[in-house]
Amino acid sequence: MGSAMSATPEVVAVIPARGGSKGLPGKNLAVINGRTLVARAVEACRRAHLVDRVIVTTDDEAIAFSATRAGAEIVTRPVDLSGDTASSESAVLHALASVDPRRTVEHVVLVQCTSPFIDSADIDAAIARARDDAAIGCVFSGVETHGFVWSDSAQEPAGMVGVNHDGATRSRRQDLAPEVLETGAFYVIRRDGLQNTGSRFSGRIETQMVSRLHAVDIDDADDLAICRALAPSVDPIGVAR
Repeated sequence: MGSAMSATPEVVAVIPARGGSKGLPGKNLAVINGRTLVARAVEACRRAHLVDRVIVTTDDEAIAFSATRAGAEIVTRPVDLSGDTASSESAVLHALASVDPRRTVEHVVLVQCTSPFIDSADIDAAIARARDDAAIGCVFSGVETHGFVWSDSAQEPAGMVGVNHDGATRSRRQDLAPEVLETGAFYVIRRDGLQNTGSRFSGRIETQMVSRLHAVDIDDADDLAICRALAPSVDPIGVAR
């Protein structure tokens, strides 16, 4: 992890990690390869050369303990920012308010604990792109997809309709125009854009393409089981010792 002086713009990684989880209770403390999900997110950020500080914002003491052991700073999230409807942006802005105003934070990296296989090199590449062009407001992790997407039609007759294709004239999957699927793993965001809009998306938006193996996201117990099975062969961090 890089070191920064107060006169040099810093990059701060912020990891929101609530204690509550409806789909998978205790999700952020689930263990893969000997590390909790929150610890894995912290380690991925700390291994990134262009990240200067790592902050975990949480309302849970056990999560705070695990994150501290992994090397993160802790910001205690207030109750009004800890419910199911609270946005990640609100938690990030609250965490940034704790940063010494004498330090200049130009970019913030929003990192999700639910992506256990984040490669630090991808974070660095996204930060470098955002720094190189002031017009870029956000660089998010993505994977290319050629899938046929369908949606339940609100029109009559009711039924499924093609979103990115015409079901009546079937194309080959490889002939579809490539689209980008947002993985949710990380977002490199200009701080001023976030503060001005309240959204992670502002300015020009670009994608940092990542390996599909590193893009797995955990929403439920099945996803967790898949990640535990994949970990021995795809884990960019390795087994805790």
